[in-house]
Amino acid sequence: MAILKTSRVRSAFGSSKRGIHACTTAQFSHSCPFDAQLSFRQFLEVLRRDNDIVEIDDEIDPHLEAAAIVRRVSETDNLAPLCNNVKGSKRNLWRIFGNSACLRSEKPGEASGKYGRVAISLGLGPKATWKELTEKTVAAGEMTPLKPVVLPTGPCKENSISAQEINLHELPVPQLHAGDGGRYVQTYGIHVLQTPDKRWTNWSIFRGMVHDRNHLCCLVGPSQHSSMVRDEWRAAGAKEIPWALALGVPPAANLVAALPLPKDVSEGEYVGALTGEPLELVKCDSNDLLVPASSEIVLEGAFLLEEFGMEGPFGDFLGMTFDGDVHEQPLFRVDKITYRDDAILPISVPGRTTDESVCTSGCESWRTARW
Repeated sequence: MAILKTSRVRSAFGSSKRGIHACTTAQFSHSCPFDAQLSFRQFLEVLRRDNDIVEIDDEIDPHLEAAAIVRRVSETDNLAPLCNNVKGSKRNLWRIFGNSACLRSEKPGEASGKYGRVAISLGLGPKATWKELTEKTVAAGEMTPLKPVVLPTGPCKENSISAQEINLHELPVPQLHAGDGGRYVQTYGIHVLQTPDKRWTNWSIFRGMVHDRNHLCCLVGPSQHSSMVRDEWRAAGAKEIPWALALGVPPAANLVAALPLPKDVSEGEYVGALTGEPLELVKCDSNDLLVPASSEIVLEGAFLLEEFGMEGPFGDFLGMTFDGDVHEQPLFRVDKITYRDDAILPISVPGRTTDESVCTSGCESWRTARW
């Protein structure tokens, strides 16, 4: 097990400025919260303008160290960390960012607004109240869904790795907890699945662990919408389903993917209603699924219906792991990876409150109560 380099963690959150870029408001004068909800990169720019991000240029180990920094932020409501120099990175894959939807400090002179990151993710000002956040989320359900716009290409197509070149073991996929059963690339992205008749495109968040060179093993719950889509393909006699995993997506899309929307409601259209702007999508190269054009990283491939692996344990809600908590789950084959220049992998590291699971479940409970 790697030894956590606590001196570097202190450099990010203590008095030392080693490995940190200072942020200036003038440098990001064109950033605004409205744009931030529709672009992960723009979201980071708004956090910079609001002095709510810290960039770490020291080499950070994806084995526990990156996660330790993210957990420290969650437990102290500190600045969101962007690790620019991740050990093992190659071909611009990848930097690591954490705490996208965590609470933040309200200390004088620091970023204002306890719920600022969630507010910015919804296109609101950083001082928006929790009531304002949830009311905007609920109001979208009463608006006409807005279909996305399909573009010929987008930033997520700037680079690619072919099926023959893919080796997930060679990428700096983080180990998030010491007791986890493997390395999890998917903790804060959206899985994209579509019914055979194409009437419903589902976006959802469920964890995904590296299984081998070109497969993930993902936790698919029996009552989730992803299972409902799977069951329709099974009934049609399929052995695999077109699938994509988009990471570093528009923040509003991440929050909507965590909501308990009714069956047959496509999250991409709900995001349009929520933001008042059609979401920009592009087609995958290896299948017909559509993903956000500004995504940082996209894994394309198939959800396999007859191949399984062992998934877990994982320190999920409250960061708790249980001995022997390993279960057979479906495999997802990765046929292609596309990504932006200087791509950023967003991660969520569950543990002692608060973290993304707390904030997103808060929006979810309000939404459910209003229904």
